[in-house]
Amino acid sequence: MLELEDALARILAALPEPADERISLRGASGRILSEPVLAAMDLPAFDNSAVDGYAVRDADVAGASSESPVRLRIAGRVPAGRIFAGELASGSCVRLFTGSMLPRGANAVVMQEDTRVPAGSSKEVLILEPVKPWENTRFQGDDVKRGNVIAQAGDVLTPGRLALLAAVGSTQVQAGRRPVVGLLATGTELKEPGEPLASGQISESNRAGLAPLIEQAGGIVRAFAPVADEPGPTRTALELAFDECDILVTCGGVSVGETDLVKDAFEELGGNLQFWKVAVRPGRPFAFGQKERRFFFGLPGNPVSAFVTFLLLVRPALLRWQGAADIALPSVPGILSETLTNPGARRHFVRVRMEAAGTVRSAGAQASHVLSSLASANGLVEVAPQTMLTSGTTVRVLRWE
Repeated sequence: MLELEDALARILAALPEPADERISLRGASGRILSEPVLAAMDLPAFDNSAVDGYAVRDADVAGASSESPVRLRIAGRVPAGRIFAGELASGSCVRLFTGSMLPRGANAVVMQEDTRVPAGSSKEVLILEPVKPWENTRFQGDDVKRGNVIAQAGDVLTPGRLALLAAVGSTQVQAGRRPVVGLLATGTELKEPGEPLASGQISESNRAGLAPLIEQAGGIVRAFAPVADEPGPTRTALELAFDECDILVTCGGVSVGETDLVKDAFEELGGNLQFWKVAVRPGRPFAFGQKERRFFFGLPGNPVSAFVTFLLLVRPALLRWQGAADIALPSVPGILSETLTNPGARRHFVRVRMEAAGTVRSAGAQASHVLSSLASANGLVEVAPQTMLTSGTTVRVLRWE
């Protein structure tokens, strides 16, 4: 039985080098960059005003006050996107708006709130406060310099990064190809949600929980109908799935019972089962293998075990497949509001609920079939074997939301 870190290392070592593709920036949210992006221009692209106001020479308004305002002639009006063609002369100002290009000759902007338009005149303005040189101005390139690396290979294209790339004029990026991920649940007792249930049958729920996690990790989901615990149908279902998918994730059928047929079916199809069983709770019966350039992840059938092992072992693989540099679950500190205990011999990833204030409590019963506590949970806390974490302890909470 492998330790979690050993299992993950073996999975990552088996994955191929990421393939990439050219994609539009508009459809790039959440994708993984496969090459660095250089800024094609400075940001800002020119010196501009940080406020609505008036471009001035600071020396002209050095003595301005509300009791003794300085009167300046308005030489022009420049909305954002326009320019002032001339050079600002002493004794004059130019009306600007936030983002307007600073005129030549000006070295500061007086905020509109520090001015007053004299009665009966639209050609002059009264300056009520002095300004320092370059006050209320934004300089060309003070955010980004042309030619600088603004995103690295392996970075996730977050909304913030997409905004930055758009601002420097990017329209396309090179990104890791998304894997097609088959999702197959096994079990004679399984029915599609909403179908009538005979005695002993249950509605299949693993695909509903795992599909959005696959999509969050960048995978393209191919969900297949549940398959009965019979050798022929199991082998056929796996074969069809491998024909369509880069990665196959199964739920159920990988333990030691007489109806656990998935591992055997995988090997009968020519798959190489690289390991089976990982020393975690929930989720010990976890299988991983490779069939030519296709990969197989056999998750336990219990819904919580499937969910947790996906987060710990499959999610990182999907991200690395696309070239992601950071493949770990987000981790934040929290403070236990109750004691968490693990008397067992395996590391226990406890379902917890983390509140906005940072307090952490158990989400409920921790048995691997209990979906109500999974529904209430928004994180996992690892509790080492034979360990008690008392109330008030600071813990790391693994988040998937």
